[in-house]
Amino acid sequence: MEEKVASEALVPHFKLERLLNQDQGGRRVTLLGSLEDKPALLTAERAAFPSDIKTLEAFHKTLADVKNLGTNDIYHWYLASVGHGEDSPPNLKLGLISPCTEKHIKKYSPQGVRTVTESPQIYKDHIRPYIAKQREDGRLDWVFNILEGRKEQKDIMFRDPGQDGAKEEAFLLAPDLNWDRKTLTSLHLLALVERRDLWSLRDLKKSHIVWLKHMRGKLVKATVEKYPEID
Repeated sequence: MEEKVASEALVPHFKLERLLNQDQGGRRVTLLGSLEDKPALLTAERAAFPSDIKTLEAFHKTLADVKNLGTNDIYHWYLASVGHGEDSPPNLKLGLISPCTEKHIKKYSPQGVRTVTESPQIYKDHIRPYIAKQREDGRLDWVFNILEGRKEQKDIMFRDPGQDGAKEEAFLLAPDLNWDRKTLTSLHLLALVERRDLWSLRDLKKSHIVWLKHMRGKLVKATVEKYPEID
């Protein structure tokens, strides 16, 4: 018991020198510092969420300082704090889908995984019709909301009208709303093209190579200008 108490007393006396590493999307950090003038490493990792129903029923009531990151169609994203004062930095990223559909429930439920080798015929007979059905059902409305200027316009980092103003080559760059906008080790940006004829990688042709290289160069340049720390 005495050994346990003595061990627990060490942590408050840790003196930070610098952040050594940050991984798992910012959920774990390794700090270099000292204890009693001797080098020491402190690793901090966020604990798993509880799974019992009673605790989870009260979970949302413990949230404080909930701030909206963005809203697009039925999707909402927030930063929030749990168990801290209002002045504490947020320690949770929240996503809300409302109203959700049966497809959403199935997507986020535990399910088996299968590996399928997609052939051109499988794509033609099954994948392409499936993508078409999703478009018809409005599952890509959130994308069109951004492209057509209805949502997330203040978040757009860069917009290219296309080489020589060619509309079919226009594209934009914006932070993915699944990213917390702070943790660069989990940087997640979204590039969207204006044209509607590219449904998947199978629609890309040799003639698109020059455009793709142009787009990659512009996207990298815009990203480094916005976040010079990653250069």
